[in-house]
Amino acid sequence: MSQLKQRRLGRTGLMVAELGLGAMDTPQSSEGAATLHAALDAGINFIDSAREYQGSEYLLGQVIRDRGNTGAATDVIVTTKTFSHTADGSQRDVDRSLSVLGLDRIPLYQLHDISTPEAWAQVRDEEDGALAGLKVAQYRGLIDFIGVSSHNTALLPELITSGEFDAVMLEYSAYFTETAPLITLAAAHDVGVIVMRPLGGSGRTSIMRGATADGYDGPLTASNLLRYVFSNPGVSVAIPGARYPSRIHENVATASGYEPMSLDERRMLEDEAARYYFGAPGDA
Repeated sequence: MSQLKQRRLGRTGLMVAELGLGAMDTPQSSEGAATLHAALDAGINFIDSAREYQGSEYLLGQVIRDRGNTGAATDVIVTTKTFSHTADGSQRDVDRSLSVLGLDRIPLYQLHDISTPEAWAQVRDEEDGALAGLKVAQYRGLIDFIGVSSHNTALLPELITSGEFDAVMLEYSAYFTETAPLITLAAAHDVGVIVMRPLGGSGRTSIMRGATADGYDGPLTASNLLRYVFSNPGVSVAIPGARYPSRIHENVATASGYEPMSLDERRMLEDEAARYYFGAPGDA
């Protein structure tokens, strides 16, 4: 088994392989189950899903059962998310997630895409907000820790410093550097940092790979983009998506033997990303 480095997921104390898996699109491939098995076989122990990711929890639950890891599933840290903004809705989602995944408890449950002040106000309502619902689920022993994902760099500082969340999921890559100060802020508050789109997003990644096949030989490669994210010590785990086992093997090869980038190397990659910017923002 490859030796993936582990990092602490903030104040949760959970030790996670710095290379995780974002399982949103994994079920869309005929090799989805094989992809999940490949990830777990390689030592990836952090897998991200959500109630509304079509087929994601279901497929992950199948693989967990196939591997005999029902109940607590101690060798894999599953995180999933609720899109609901209400207390009842978030509690129902926790119960459904447990049933579909075949788990007794979920290590980290997140509020999904809290990216507007209105959404933040709704979920933190003391009586009917989704955050209150997750706290009830936590009290019941159904989840261990609570996290949040957001795409709003202006709102993220408030989410990080609110004291409500043990982990935060945000976008960060050589294409999207605006969140670097937020990663530092999260580390200062001992909030775990989960990086989505470390390769720039599925659309941009596909275009980048196509450009490489057509002769592009610059530094913008999947391996270098992962190295870039891993080189930030405030990052707990990066979760590139994967539909095929080959992508798992490629990412694991990078994570198993990379050297951290120097500041100059990181700046060079940022410059290259800004210059080429494969794909439009809507493709990411």
